[in-house]
Amino acid sequence: MSESTEGSNSRLEQAKDKVIGTIAETMDLYGVTPATANLYAMMYFKDQMTLDEMRTELEMSKPSMSTSVRRLQEIKMVKRTFTRGSRKHTYIAEKNFFRSFMGFYCQMWEREVKMNMEAIEESQKDFIDIIKDAANTPEVAAEAQQYYDQLEESKTYYHWLDDLVASIRSGKIFEFLPKDQPD
Repeated sequence: MSESTEGSNSRLEQAKDKVIGTIAETMDLYGVTPATANLYAMMYFKDQMTLDEMRTELEMSKPSMSTSVRRLQEIKMVKRTFTRGSRKHTYIAEKNFFRSFMGFYCQMWEREVKMNMEAIEESQKDFIDIIKDAANTPEVAAEAQQYYDQLEESKTYYHWLDDLVASIRSGKIFEFLPKDQPD
């Protein structure tokens, strides 16, 4: 290999390493460990990889590698692919950041809406029972009413968040926030 080619390859690797390092550093937003973040960042520049190739590249243990890959699959940043003629599973990193964002955050927001709305509905039933209970003092009933109303107001946020998720999943959000915006 010529000196010029070696220099170009070195610069190529350095440029990739900058991006890999930054991706890995910001993956904490997705709630992943540094090892999992490094795996995704490394896979970002690869076509597809087997678990063995990943382990060799990152020098991770097999259980740690499997856990990291599973976590990345859960948040839809890595998917398993089929390779004809191979018995080993191969994996590919999601390279479309819009799809990664949409998959991860929509999943988290839907979970937030579901959990909180269920808790609100259950609590509001309890507050209604307290309000209707003639054995309670007017002060207790008024406090229960205040909390009921407060929870009712909070539903506005959860309905809005649900609408946001729907607009992201349908792609309608891009009518308001286009993907391609001038710099």
